[in-house]
Amino acid sequence: MSSSTYLLAGQASELERLQLQSRVWQTSGSRLLAEIGDGRGGRAVEIGCGVMGWLGLLSEWVGQDGEVVGTDIDDAMLSAAEQFVADEGLRNVLLRNDDLFASRLEPASFDLVHARFELTPLGRGHDQMETYVRLLRPGGTIVLEDPDWGSWHFNPRAEACQELIALSREAFARWGDAEAGRNHLELFRSFGIEGNVRAEVLARLLSFVSAEELRRLRQDAENELREPARWGTTFTLIQSWGQMVR
Repeated sequence: MSSSTYLLAGQASELERLQLQSRVWQTSGSRLLAEIGDGRGGRAVEIGCGVMGWLGLLSEWVGQDGEVVGTDIDDAMLSAAEQFVADEGLRNVLLRNDDLFASRLEPASFDLVHARFELTPLGRGHDQMETYVRLLRPGGTIVLEDPDWGSWHFNPRAEACQELIALSREAFARWGDAEAGRNHLELFRSFGIEGNVRAEVLARLLSFVSAEELRRLRQDAENELREPARWGTTFTLIQSWGQMVR
């Protein structure tokens, strides 16, 4: 995905959404890194770091003697990430404009490769994994995070919200891989990696920001979510990781 094909690239609302998304799932990331083990002194890369991603988590995980590289193909995302890195004083974090499918990063140079919500929108799982494997040092770990849509619903049922979710899922099915989260382990096995999987479900009140052509649905969904008795669950965040043994 290039910035020219990312319809919301650079918009303030999208940058804010991505930062909120990163903060919402930060605790689950911390738990996963603790399960993977001690990363002190290591080198980690986040592919498609966006405005924040795991940069803070990885900076803490590798410690002062380690290094984190965050990559994105969109300059607006990287500019926001630079501000985040500066504000947080993350001295061991470097940012690079890099194309996942034509990466200029040095092969076999990272102890951990992390990619969140990269497989689902792009739908090129095998090509992406080839890059992740190429960047990994022997014994290093690949971490993938993608959604499973099955848990996303509202109580009582919210018709406009459910229609928005169905449309989003259809879009990913057409241009990406809507089932990427469910297919992580199979993808790992195709590269000879024995994967692990865990799931995180977040229950909370939701609001939606939709594309311009879905303005009516957005308004209806916002009205539904204002009803005090309504609550819902998001998609399930599928977290999978595996160690590359060569």
